[in-house]
Amino acid sequence: MLELLSKLFGGADETVTPEVLAEGTIVDVRTPAEFQQGHLEGSLNIPLQDLDRSMLKFRQLKQPIITCCRSGNRSGMAARQLNAKGIEAINGGRWNELKPQ
Repeated sequence: MLELLSKLFGGADETVTPEVLAEGTIVDVRTPAEFQQGHLEGSLNIPLQDLDRSMLKFRQLKQPIITCCRSGNRSGMAARQLNAKGIEAINGGRWNELKPQ
């Protein structure tokens, strides 16, 4: 039951390995104000509400796209939206627990 709730409402995908982090682009989907309070070095800030307007940019980024946010909920929604548009994306979950190697 807990696994189902995690899949539905957030939490990192199991496929986020150090190799995937090294190969992909980390995109933080929090608001600019949240991003300014702290973020992973090298991550891009593209808020969830701007996803549709940023599709061309996403197609130009190194894939997979690893999405992150405060809780894993918005990043999960973002990863699903990007995958639906044919862009390889993985929910990285919480930004402060995502550690690039």
